[in-house]
Order: sequence, then structure tokens, then C-alpha cells
Amino acid sequence: MEKRPGTALVIVGHGSTTNPDSSEPNHLLADAIRARGIFDEVLCCFWKEEPSMREILHSVSSSHVYVVPNFISEGYFTQTVIPRELGLDGPVTLLDGKTIRYCEPVGNHASMTSVLLKRARETAAGIPTGESSLLIVGHGTNLNDNSAKAAKTQVALLTELGLYAEVLPTYMEEAPLISDWSTMTTQQNVVVIPFFISDGLHSYQDIPVLLGIREEVGPAASQSEVFKSNPHHLQGKNLFYGSAIGTDPMMAEVILDQVKAFDAACHPIIDQIVA
Repeated sequence: MEKRPGTALVIVGHGSTTNPDSSEPNHLLADAIRARGIFDEVLCCFWKEEPSMREILHSVSSSHVYVVPNFISEGYFTQTVIPRELGLDGPVTLLDGKTIRYCEPVGNHASMTSVLLKRARETAAGIPTGESSLLIVGHGTNLNDNSAKAAKTQVALLTELGLYAEVLPTYMEEAPLISDWSTMTTQQNVVVIPFFISDGLHSYQDIPVLLGIREEVGPAASQSEVFKSNPHHLQGKNLFYGSAIGTDPMMAEVILDQVKAFDAACHPIIDQIVA
């Protein structure tokens, strides 16, 4: 991507008051993008940590700002919380002399497929993909269809590639449930990738219990061996469990892809508003 003088990038994450690993992917991605010198400023902000969403734009000196939600899907946070906290009124907002461009969440971009594929191959290195089932695990909820939509989209894209014997969406709180992984898969090798931004409570505590890797919740991801002991031999199959997709360094490219996608879709709108 070409350099954008006078422009800032703000990466918005959820953050956590209890999980020490929650904000780390955001900071690492910001560092990686900042090192490329594309933007004059690259900052992070969070809902549950500092710096807060409400204050972050006061820290920006650039007159043009791209805001990219580092979230897996559209939903309450991307549609309500972030716009409210940042004071946004649409895709483009003029605020205190700044033009704020609000991009879609990273999980909506098609380039996530390459990140998922990379993580799956690394998780089960050397295992033939054509003899493996690949499960993409989302949160899922009966209250918000968007929670499962992004995972289903990526499963469809991965299936089209034809690299794995089967690619299936699974969820923690709606069918098909990840706890049924052994009965829903047809292959001896099963690769499970959490479709989450950070290795939080779901990826290092809840899902390992649902898979049968652990009988009770374990320590934080930074202190855990759950991602380093593949394969797990369970229920007559070889289970390979990967860490959350948002921890992959390739996510930096997904963030930049959302910036480019915004420009491609909204350039005429910006011209009208600024004029």
C-alpha cells in the first residue's frame, strides 16, 4: 500500500479487564503496520481497556482517520458501541476538523480466507489436507445471526478451494455445536481453528473443555500448553487445535485490505461530504 501522509489508522479492539492476552494482537498488529510507514499515526483503542474509544480521537493529530474494527463480525459492537463512543454518524464523519472513515470489521473481508488456511496448515503441519476435516469455530448465538454469518462465509470460501476433505462451521452456543466435533467429521484428522480475534476465555478455556482436551478450564493462553500439544488422540481421531485466528501476523494485511476496500466503495461519498 502506498504511503498516506496526513492520515492516521485507528484499530479498535474489545479488550478485557480479566484476560491479559486480549489486547496483545491489536498492539502487535499496530506495531507491524506502524513499521511500514504507511500512516503518520497508528493507534489502538478498546472498549474494556485503555486507551478508550471515547478518548482516542483526541490523541490523533492527522486530519484524515481510518477506523478499522478488529472484530470478527458485524454486530452490537461494530454497529452501535463503536459509532457511539467515537461520535460517528455513518461511514464518513466530519468531526473536530477531521474526516473519519469507518471501515468494516476485519472478519468481513475475503482475505481472511488466506489467514485461516495458513493457520490451519501450521496447526497440522505435514498432515494431508485432503485427508483432514477442517472446523471453523465461531461463538454463535440465538440472539444475533451475525455472530455465525462470518464463519459460514469463510467456510463456503474454503470449501470452494477444495483443499480439505470437508470444511464445517461449528459454534459454542448454537448448532452445529463444537462439542459434537467427532460425530460430525468423516476424516481421521480433524483441524479446529477458533474464529476469534484473541486467545481469550473461549479459545484457551471453553473450547478445549468442549473438545475434550481438558476436563476443566486452564490458565491464560500465554501460560498454556493447550496450543502446543498437537495432536490430541481423542475418540479414535487425531485432533489438531490451533490458536485464535486474530493472533496471526497476516491480520495486518487484512486491516489494510479493509482500508483499501473502504476507499474503493466510498470515495464518491467522501467527495460529496467534504465538498
